[in-house]
Amino acid sequence: MDTAVALVQSYLYMNGYFTVTEYPVLDLLDTGQVRTVTDADMLAVRFPGAGRADIGHATHGSRIECDPVLDVADDRIDLIIAEVKEGRAEINAAARDPKVLHAILHRFGEMEEGTALDIVEQLVADGEAVHPVGVRVRLMAFGSRPPKNGPKGYAWISLGHIGRFMHEVISEHWSAAQTIQSKDPALSFLLLLEKAVRGEE
Repeated sequence: MDTAVALVQSYLYMNGYFTVTEYPVLDLLDTGQVRTVTDADMLAVRFPGAGRADIGHATHGSRIECDPVLDVADDRIDLIIAEVKEGRAEINAAARDPKVLHAILHRFGEMEEGTALDIVEQLVADGEAVHPVGVRVRLMAFGSRPPKNGPKGYAWISLGHIGRFMHEVISEHWSAAQTIQSKDPALSFLLLLEKAVRGEE
């Protein structure tokens, strides 16, 4: 997995999302052959109230507050279709292709064809759409630098912000975080870095 993708995946996990990375979108040709049109770097879904725990729970009510930059509405399901870049946070033309977005929507779940077409049209135009049942669908880009001409039809978050947010959360919740045995490459590196720094104090 790409390092930047791994970092974004860890960040979204930390904020209550389930993710699919590097999802291939395929096209069936008239010849019967199949070709890969593009890979969606990140698909993520978050359910309302993710991470919430009451005082009687084993965590004694402790929780990680969702990063405000994600602009999460806690009363609805949130779907994110994202591109992850080490450079500028931009979305390729292929990732905004209506056929590609249509295929990705069906990866999230079955929906009426008319609804899927309406959502794709809104996504292409505005970068955000709302399913009739209230599910929010968004296009996002993650990168180390802002888009060259500003984001057009999508939101973006910097990798630098992600690194700072994750560091702050780990540091604030160190008594719990230090017990984590993670195989997640980005999270395990940040945990090791925090442990190393604290060991020097």
